[in-house]
Amino acid sequence: MSRAVAVRELALLEQAYPQAVTALHYDSPFTLLIAVILSAQTTDARVNLTTPQLFAKYPTPQALGAARLEDVESIIKSCGFFRMKAKNIVAASRALAEQHGGEVPGDRELLEQLPGVGRKTASVVLSVAFGDAAFAVDTHVFRVAHRLGLTLGKTPREVEDDVVKLVPRGKVRFAHHWLILHGREICKAPTPLCGRCPVNEICPSVPIVARALRAAKAGSGPSRRGARAAAARRPGRSS
Repeated sequence: MSRAVAVRELALLEQAYPQAVTALHYDSPFTLLIAVILSAQTTDARVNLTTPQLFAKYPTPQALGAARLEDVESIIKSCGFFRMKAKNIVAASRALAEQHGGEVPGDRELLEQLPGVGRKTASVVLSVAFGDAAFAVDTHVFRVAHRLGLTLGKTPREVEDDVVKLVPRGKVRFAHHWLILHGREICKAPTPLCGRCPVNEICPSVPIVARALRAAKAGSGPSRRGARAAAARRPGRSS
């Protein structure tokens, strides 16, 4: 994918999702941080159903940091991986209370020192809560960036570096949301809805998806499941 076409794709996504913001409900950097940690391997909708009860009982880092793990686990159980998540949010809250005066630091290095906080979580907090030019790569972003030909990166960090080079610095913190929303609404796994896609005229994956779906419909070549797998495969990459 040429840089000019990649930049055009991103501009079309910006037009399609002009009000793109996080779907997580939060009212402070602290509640955002905890919500992002909880969102791993589950949906934002599920997290939004869980956090009201959690923050009603533990409204501050001091309160959550002093909580019993069993009590926190019972509240967040529906979010999946609840034991590890409970351990992380309690430990992170305790660290905020003891090391940062109960405030979420607006510094990547300090954020990534908190339990349960990696680069992706730190990037979301920095971009959403602090307005920094940070770009988080989750599964939606990773998939959509490859399908659009924005990257051939094999790791989230490589994808991040490739996409950030294509976006003006002032828009980097929004680009994450363009790709996430596009992945949720149209560029879905395993089969994207190319007919509804605002960038389908220039997207390199459109003919790949079309061929796979035609083969499945005709009953020749790959099976329907195989066709879906082919449709989800990244452009320019072998299986």
